[in-house]
Amino acid sequence: MARNPTGIEALIEMMARLPGLGPRSARRAVLHLVRKRGAMMLPLAQAMEDVARNARECLRCGNISAHDICPICTDPARASGEICVVEDVADLWALERGGAYRGRYHVLGGTLSALDAIGPEDLRIPQLVSRLAEGEVREVILALNATVEGQTTAHYIAEAVQDSGAQITTLARGVPVGGELDYLDDGTIMAALRARKAF
Repeated sequence: MARNPTGIEALIEMMARLPGLGPRSARRAVLHLVRKRGAMMLPLAQAMEDVARNARECLRCGNISAHDICPICTDPARASGEICVVEDVADLWALERGGAYRGRYHVLGGTLSALDAIGPEDLRIPQLVSRLAEGEVREVILALNATVEGQTTAHYIAEAVQDSGAQITTLARGVPVGGELDYLDDGTIMAALRARKAF
């Protein structure tokens, strides 16, 4: 079997490094792009170049934007008295997809991890404390993942901001909409039982 041209091999190798794509999926994706180069590959290359040149972290919340301050932080319709703390920009985007939250965000950039030598100074925790010191935040929602690292980080933040006067809340945990009890893990069932409410 003939080897692919070097440029295509390099593109396949780079695509295979993306989350969710292995070598086989990357090969199919690149082949599709090459076949549709006018309609897909060239616009994709242009979009990637634009993002590579213009994307930056929002100086206020840590979201990814083409501006120093992202559109969420500059939107006057957003509730400035609420800050939802998330680990990563992907978590922020997931919450925005739902459309239920209309406050502001704070992206930590990860979680505390003694194993990986990630401490509070490696995350955007000091910036969060500074935002709360401004005094207009009434509620901090800790929307961190239900992992050991996520919960450790949530406890650390709760202690770090307890004197700010803001109420500290966390997302509810339990049975997902459409979920069947038989398929849930023990931790989820336990969290659902603890968070039960009147019917």
